[in-house]
Amino acid sequence: MYISVRDRPTTDRALAPADRAARPPVGRVVVVLGVVSMLTDISSESVAAILPLYLTAVVGLTPVAYGLIDGLYQGVSALVRLGGGWLADAADRPKWVAFLGYGVSAIARVFLLFATGAAGIAAVVTADRIGKGIRTAPRDSMISTSTPTEHLGRAFGVHRMLDTIGAALGPLIAFGLLWAVPDDYTVVMVVSLAFALAGVALLGLLGPDVRVKREHVGPTPPPFRWRDLGDRRLRPLLAVAGALGLLTVGDGFIYLALLDHADVTVTWFPLFYVGTNVAYLALAVPVGRLADRVGRARVLVLGHLALVGAYLCSVLPTSTVAATVGTLVLLGSFYAATDGVIAAVAGRLVPVQARSSGIAAAQTVVALARMLASAGFGLLWLLLGPATAMVSVAALLVLAILLAATRVGRLDGAVTTAA
Repeated sequence: MYISVRDRPTTDRALAPADRAARPPVGRVVVVLGVVSMLTDISSESVAAILPLYLTAVVGLTPVAYGLIDGLYQGVSALVRLGGGWLADAADRPKWVAFLGYGVSAIARVFLLFATGAAGIAAVVTADRIGKGIRTAPRDSMISTSTPTEHLGRAFGVHRMLDTIGAALGPLIAFGLLWAVPDDYTVVMVVSLAFALAGVALLGLLGPDVRVKREHVGPTPPPFRWRDLGDRRLRPLLAVAGALGLLTVGDGFIYLALLDHADVTVTWFPLFYVGTNVAYLALAVPVGRLADRVGRARVLVLGHLALVGAYLCSVLPTSTVAATVGTLVLLGSFYAATDGVIAAVAGRLVPVQARSSGIAAAQTVVALARMLASAGFGLLWLLLGPATAMVSVAALLVLAILLAATRVGRLDGAVTTAA
């Protein structure tokens, strides 16, 4: 199925004003990809919601060992993100590269049924994240290509909203299944596999075939070249994203800190994920529209202040229900301000023929930085304890935000010029 004329991209200025006015801010491409992501996130997050507790309480891993596995979860996709982006750009078939990535993650769900122990689970996590790494940049490139420049923040917000519905439903489903059948993790894995297969089927059958070179209005863009990724406009974004990513620890650590300080039983642990994703769901579109108005790079950087608040709330000495809810809302706010926004920024900082690869480069830097952050924070937790470790990282993140804020105007100016 090919993208319709009305869904053509507005990356170029050759479109007539009437064509611009006729095209909706958020088209069918965004909605279909959002539903695919929703189904896939139900699959992945239903398992991810029980993983930190399972590995530490059931398997008996130390915080350092859990940090290593969480680092894999955060960063192994970085090994293939650039490859997925390059393949989508070189072949100009982002849909089918994304389809490959979704398929790899679905196959990983099959092996999850037979994985036992930390090594087996780590292997499944690695395969799942490789699939995510392959699909993410081509999918985001399809959204960027099919959306008017002035509505990019809103489009990514809508996609992330649908994606986050799945991320909220996944832990909720896991909670319900484990409540009905205590300690039976197999049933969660079977349900996870069913949703993954549904997402792959939907993309293959109904996903629009958005192709940059065919849909490009005006002169055909030249072939992809690796030096396109060295564009001077992209480098500052990579530096900012990497520095902030090094101080972004995995959600699992925040939730374990809450469990350590708050008067909450382990039964409710999966609902921490639900709370975060509900906040993300509520804020994704409004924050995306705000980014379109005030500057996407500005929102990306300042959104990390919400993460600072989440760190501090998670280790308050007198934890209350309000502190727990506050932690989850702040964490959801952080994702609303950063997850889709970084793709919206990166997609307009490189030439059109390198869009998938440009988005992949930014996401790779973030994934690698977060992998190092999770591994390092596990050691910091062991040496200093959760409260001191969290406060220390929060203080360093505030300094990094202040430094990154000095590049915000230049980044937003580069995006405007490139668009």
